[in-house]
Amino acid sequence: MATEEINETNSHLNSQEKEGKGKEKTAVAKRFRGYLPVIVDIETAGFNAATDAMLEIAAVTVKVNDEEQWCIDEIVSKHVNPFEGANLDKASLDFTGIDPEHPFRKQIAVDETEALREIFKPVRTKIKEHRCSRAILVGHNAAFDINFLNACVERNDIKRNPFHPFSTFDTATMAGLAYGQTVLARAAEAAGLEWDQKEAHSARYDAVQTAKLFCEIVNQWNEYSGMFKIDSE
Repeated sequence: MATEEINETNSHLNSQEKEGKGKEKTAVAKRFRGYLPVIVDIETAGFNAATDAMLEIAAVTVKVNDEEQWCIDEIVSKHVNPFEGANLDKASLDFTGIDPEHPFRKQIAVDETEALREIFKPVRTKIKEHRCSRAILVGHNAAFDINFLNACVERNDIKRNPFHPFSTFDTATMAGLAYGQTVLARAAEAAGLEWDQKEAHSARYDAVQTAKLFCEIVNQWNEYSGMFKIDSE
């Protein structure tokens, strides 16, 4: 990332932090130092964020319910048209089962700019609602998702990215600590969650399952540690 891009990003993040100052933080904002955890899953046509197509993206916001438990709030997902000149790796397509040329998919897929606009809109709303300073991406092997997200943001010259540009929460690491499992399917099962292999590798399904896993681990740690008693707001 160039120096001027870093400075622009830092300026935007600082402005987001200032918006949250002077307002009493909610339980969500208090738990992670002003960050709003947003679970993101991205399905692609390869592993190179600069050259390979983003084909699906899903985001799940979370909240604290009346029983002081973290749970899923809202879900948004989009099928995405490959950007012009994007690489489509056959092995990756075979693995995910995504057919970029499927007639149904071509009817509902949108360009990257529109996809990110639809993903970012509810995230920004929830940041304001919970009086957070910014969103932090939660992902299973989160480095993969943040790299593709950042590449898409840069490629489409999107200025207002609500996500921190490099900090993430990785549920593969969290599940490894909590259950001794790092594969999403095995970690979900170890956490007592249902897993449908036929639905796996859909961005929406994987994001929802990752969100459930994240909430389960956070709830267990909150109860076990006793460190994060939620004050009434």
